[in-house]
Amino acid sequence: MEHTEKLTTTRSPQTPTPSRAQRRGARSHRWRRDTVELAAVFLSVTAADLVAKVVVHGPDGPVVLAASAAALVATALFHTWWSHRHQLHGPPAPDAPAPPGAAGSAAAEPPKGPLDGFEETALWRIRTTVQDSPGSLARVCTAFAERRVNIVSMQSHPLPEGTVDEFFVRAPRSFTRADLTALVAAAGGHDIWSAPADAHDLVDGPTHVLALATRTALDAAELPVALRQLFGQCTIRQYPGGAGRAAAGVDGHVLRLPLPSGDLIELSRPQLPFTPTEFARAKALVELDTLLGPRVPDVRARLTLPAGADLTVRRADAGDKEAALAMHHRCSPDTLRKRYHGPVRDADRYLDHLLDARHGQTLAVEAADGRIVALGHLMWDDDSAEVAVLVEDAWQRRGLGLDLMRRMSALALEAGVETVYAVTQSSNTGLIATMRRLAAPLDYQVEEGTLVITAHLAEAAEQLPVPWPTRPGR
Repeated sequence: MEHTEKLTTTRSPQTPTPSRAQRRGARSHRWRRDTVELAAVFLSVTAADLVAKVVVHGPDGPVVLAASAAALVATALFHTWWSHRHQLHGPPAPDAPAPPGAAGSAAAEPPKGPLDGFEETALWRIRTTVQDSPGSLARVCTAFAERRVNIVSMQSHPLPEGTVDEFFVRAPRSFTRADLTALVAAAGGHDIWSAPADAHDLVDGPTHVLALATRTALDAAELPVALRQLFGQCTIRQYPGGAGRAAAGVDGHVLRLPLPSGDLIELSRPQLPFTPTEFARAKALVELDTLLGPRVPDVRARLTLPAGADLTVRRADAGDKEAALAMHHRCSPDTLRKRYHGPVRDADRYLDHLLDARHGQTLAVEAADGRIVALGHLMWDDDSAEVAVLVEDAWQRRGLGLDLMRRMSALALEAGVETVYAVTQSSNTGLIATMRRLAAPLDYQVEEGTLVITAHLAEAAEQLPVPWPTRPGR
């Protein structure tokens, strides 16, 4: 019997599993079909026997056979016509798709263009604290989805009580900061902070940290830049010996990191508190820098003056202190006073700080005989950098100061710093003229006889040179 056979079928992943009621209905339908087919077989046998007797014993046998054939053909044609009419004009099955062109179908709707339904969006960075409980993050995500706010990326910073979740979202352009704050607060978030973001912020977190670690490993001067790029705009200070400072760790908007030397690095960020996760990332960068020790990449460029002098511009480090002191002794007191803004006898002790790669980058112009004839200093300061130039008297007015200033400005832009400033006296006309030749917009500020010139480098980026033709490891 058919109902006792075991059938083995393979169901595609998209085929839904039939319910128990559906299986009972299918079984009942097979029984009815089997009964009808059995009755049709008996009826066919009876009809065949009757026809055979009529044909054999009756005089009109051929006529009966022709009439039977015509009746079968007519029945088949009628069945075909009825099935076709029922398919087109009858009501569709519950799960059957509507015929093409039928009213209410998707094909009957006017075609939509690729920008239909598009709404202009803006990128936001949002940080909020939520309870450390199941469903708390889901409520925030659901609230975003209901208002058509798309989550681009997300990071979680666990705390002893609660969790800080940081989102990068695309919200409709009509959304304001107050709208986003109210949306997150209604979903259970508190201590909400938000700010506009741009495409440069859309970077994978681990990838970003590894890239910063690579920069720090290649150059000790990159540590302050790496910390600033890791946490955004923040103030970085280093305290020798850590005297008078609080213990290392996170204290709200202040993060303190100890160094093996006993010094203390302090980062402050007024707009956003630090988290333990951020402290761990900063500590890992500082430990990497400490483990690798002082390091300056071996980069240099040729500098040819109109007079034919053969000079080399390169990075300087603590090993150049003796040559730098010798240049100091060849400089006039007036030149040293304009550079260091203080007593000439104190100039030599500044070199320990300036030649320390962790405070910035120092460029040296070296003559063919190994003498240093000019120094340029680029020192990181918050989101800006201070630049200073010292050129030995015998080499002044040959373009060395301008070349160093352009290279330091290019290095600042490469590190993401768009403004540099020089502190000097109004009588230092040489430095003022050098800053003007950067072809960058300048701001002047005079305080108690001290002149501060700030250059906005973004508008002069195309005119600045490549600092080094080749750079190892980059």
